[in-house]
Amino acid sequence: MKRYLIYTFLVAALFSCKKEETITPGEGYEDWTAASHGSGETPNYDKIFTDSKVHRIDIEITPDYWAAMQADLADILGSSSGGGPGGGGPGGTSTDENPMYVPCQVYYDNVQWYDVGIRYKGNSSLTSAYNEGNNKLPFRLEFNHFEDENPLIWGQSFYGFQQLAFSSGFNDPSYLKEKIAPDLFREFGIPAARTAFYTVYIDYGDGPIYFGLYTMVEVIFDTMVNEQFSGSGGNCYKGDAEYLDDVSFSGTDLINKTNEGEYTEVINMITALTSADRTTNAAQWRSNLENYIDMDQYLKYLAANTTLANWDTYGLMSHNFYMYANPADGKLNWIPWDHNESLVTNGTRDALAFDFSNLSTENTWPMISYIYADAVYKAQYEQYIDDFIATAFTVSNLQNKVNTYSALISDDVIGSNAELSGYTYTSSSDFTTGVSDLNAYATTRWNEADAFTP
Repeated sequence: MKRYLIYTFLVAALFSCKKEETITPGEGYEDWTAASHGSGETPNYDKIFTDSKVHRIDIEITPDYWAAMQADLADILGSSSGGGPGGGGPGGTSTDENPMYVPCQVYYDNVQWYDVGIRYKGNSSLTSAYNEGNNKLPFRLEFNHFEDENPLIWGQSFYGFQQLAFSSGFNDPSYLKEKIAPDLFREFGIPAARTAFYTVYIDYGDGPIYFGLYTMVEVIFDTMVNEQFSGSGGNCYKGDAEYLDDVSFSGTDLINKTNEGEYTEVINMITALTSADRTTNAAQWRSNLENYIDMDQYLKYLAANTTLANWDTYGLMSHNFYMYANPADGKLNWIPWDHNESLVTNGTRDALAFDFSNLSTENTWPMISYIYADAVYKAQYEQYIDDFIATAFTVSNLQNKVNTYSALISDDVIGSNAELSGYTYTSSSDFTTGVSDLNAYATTRWNEADAFTP
C-alpha cells in the first residue's frame, strides 16, 4: 500500500504541474479528430493492423515520469543482479502486481495523442528481461487512462482502440510467433487478437531511442470480443493462476475484465465440468457442460493450440487465456493469448503432447484431462487436428507466413535499422537461425500431427 500511495501522490503532483499548461482544442489539439481520437469510433483495423508494413510509433515521456516509472518497477520486482530500462536499475523476481501508469505523448503517422497512459506488462517476458538488464520490455498503452486528470482527452482512442499491448518478442529470436500463431487461429475459425509489427521509439529526455521491433496486440476485452463475436457486452474473464477445478475464486486468479466480481457463467461451467456425472452418465455430463461453454469452439482451439506446440499455455501454465460469455447464446468461448512461446522448435521447452501425457503435475487441469478422457470429445479433438493441418496449418501456408513476415521485419531487426545493443533479444545469426528453424518445423510438426491422428 505504501508504494501505491507514494507513486499516486507523485503522479498527481507531476500532473498538477503539467495541467497549469493545459491547452484547449484549437491551441495545440489541432490534430484531434473523431476518426483518430474519438470515443465510440469503429476500430480502424485497416489503419493500424496492416500486415504488409512495419509501422512506427513514437512515445515521449518526461524525465520525471520516466524516473517514477522505473522506480515503481524496481520496487515491484525487488533487487538482484540485473539491470533495467535506462540502465543501472536493479533486477528482480516475478510478481503478480501491475506496474503503474504514467502519462506520455504518442505520435503515429504525424498525429499526436495526448496524456496517454503507459505501463509495463508481462510476467517472464518482463521480469526475465529486466533481470538481464534488457531495456526492451513489454508495455501497454491506455489512451483514455488519464481522462479524469485531463478532461480534454475524455474517451480518447487510437483509431477506435482505447487499449493496445506491445509484445517484445522475448524468447523468440525470429520475432514471428506472436504474429503467426494468432493468424493461424483466426484462419481456423478460432477467435484471436489482431497483431501487427511496430518499431517503437521512446524519448524520455535525451531524444528518441530505438527500443526495437515489437508486435502490437489487440487487447481482448477492449475491442476484440466486440469485433469477432456476434454479441457484444458480455463478461470477459482473464485466467491468471487459474486451473478451472473449483469455484473458489480469489479475485486475482480469474478476473472479470468487464464486470468486476461477476462470475455466474464461469461458476456454472466449472460446476458442470467437475460434476460426478462425468464418470456415471457421460452423455448427461456433456449435455450439461455444453449449456455453458461452446465445446465445438473449444475443441477446435485445443486441437490447434496443441498442434502449434504452445508451451506457455493452460495445461502447463495457469494463465494466458480468456473466456468470453457471448451474449448471442450465453455460452463461454475460449480465447488464446500470448504466443511468443508457441511453435517450440529449439528443444528447450516441452510443449503439450498430442495425448496430453505430459500435463503439469501441479493440477488436474480438468479443461484438458476431463475432456480428453471422454471418448466423444477425444474423437472430435482428433478430427479437428486433421482439419487444422488440412486447412490453416499446411506446410506451405506456414512457410509462406514465415518467409513473408521475416522479409518484412528483417531490416528493422538486423538490417539498416537494426535493433540496438541493450534493446534486443536476438542477433543476426539468431534471427536467421530462428527463421530457418520455423521453416523446417513446419514440415516436422505437420508430420507429427498427421501421424498422431487415426
